[in-house]
Amino acid sequence: MKPPEVDRAAGSRAAVAARRARAEVKRQVAARERSALDVAETAWAGEPTSPEATLRVSELLKSIPSLGPTRTERVMAELGIAAAKRVGGLGVRQREHLRAYLERRGGARNRSRLVVLAGPTAVGKGTVSRYIRETYPEVMLSVSATTRPPRPGEVDGEHYYFLSDAEFDAMVERGEFLEHATVHNAYQYGTPRPPVDRALAEGKSVLLEIDIQGARAVKASMPEAVLVFLLPPSVDELVRRQLGRGTEGPEEQARRLETAKVEMAAQDEFDVKVVNHEVGQAAREVVELLDVPESRR
Repeated sequence: MKPPEVDRAAGSRAAVAARRARAEVKRQVAARERSALDVAETAWAGEPTSPEATLRVSELLKSIPSLGPTRTERVMAELGIAAAKRVGGLGVRQREHLRAYLERRGGARNRSRLVVLAGPTAVGKGTVSRYIRETYPEVMLSVSATTRPPRPGEVDGEHYYFLSDAEFDAMVERGEFLEHATVHNAYQYGTPRPPVDRALAEGKSVLLEIDIQGARAVKASMPEAVLVFLLPPSVDELVRRQLGRGTEGPEEQARRLETAKVEMAAQDEFDVKVVNHEVGQAAREVVELLDVPESRR
């Protein structure tokens, strides 16, 4: 039997009111008027029909500034919480996991963060970092120094600081690099330390786009850095990109391909893996790790 029209209308109004109440909870979290942890604690201590209790965990997490859909999905998997779960419907163990995560995140809020982007040769690190530079102006992208000659279109001080061997060695002697290494047994690369230290001290997040050797060196000196390994969609695609670059001769291409195979084996040393299927999506995933507030993007 169908319920009377008046009951259906009342039910519809109640459903609309419930959705609006949950939307207001999400707005408060997004505006930093209320913490996600407060919402969760309210859900667990109050009525099971409250807007806090009936809010999906995934929606609560996505409301947190800078977390975003990609990281939300990853966090849900790490916490062992299904996508359909509501905050009030979590079991004791799941509540403990979510509470611990939100407490850690609350303690880390407004802290600067150093994210290191690395990966095999020709995977597209430069393209992704350039997209971030052009699309997210609030992200500080550290400019590396190198002794290799500039490629067509590269600008000194924007893409790299192009130095002579003598200039580079002098900076090493003065301790002015966060990390430095010789890549492909040919050229030296390094990250000038003063701009990075200054930005972190000012509470800004910094992105480094460097080689794998450099990433290891940064992690050794700054364990709090988040290492991101940029992966190609497939090994075949990596080979295609490598051979299609057209800036190196056959011997150099063969050497770089062999180096790329060794570099791919290093991916498990990294904290996060991002697959470069599409430049914009890969860039968004990296920016989410930088924890840049939405209002500043």
